[in-house]
Amino acid sequence: MKTNHDHMPGMNNEPGHGMMHMTFFWSKNAEILFSGWPGTRTGMYVLALIVVFVLGFVVELISHSQFIKPGSTRHVAAGLVQTLLHGLRVGLAYLVMLAIMSFNGGVFLAAVAGHTLGFLLFGSRVFKKSSGTPDAGKTSDLPPVSC
Repeated sequence: MKTNHDHMPGMNNEPGHGMMHMTFFWSKNAEILFSGWPGTRTGMYVLALIVVFVLGFVVELISHSQFIKPGSTRHVAAGLVQTLLHGLRVGLAYLVMLAIMSFNGGVFLAAVAGHTLGFLLFGSRVFKKSSGTPDAGKTSDLPPVSC
């Protein structure tokens, strides 16, 4: 008897059809973000891991950076910059989430490593200069990410 999902792509195990993993797996043969990418070549898989790492890193960079000068009187321009940065951060974070949904263990580790290194460099106290200025507590133009 056929069920509704018999005709859905990725939901069967027939030869010539891709299988959608629903648990973590360890293999260079994965599809990440786009159909057929990175394929079966090791070099392309490594490139995909680097891309996911960089995406996570950039999300943290944007989340913990202050691109607008404190005390700026150009409220409209500052608001537009904040809005564009927020959209960029959310879009990149969703790309990382979608990459992780490939359930590939290497992709998961690359995403976590990118976010971790980005937070270490931009969000933690390790590299922060202490300052006595009133705006010193503000470390970002954007509010914290919330789920």
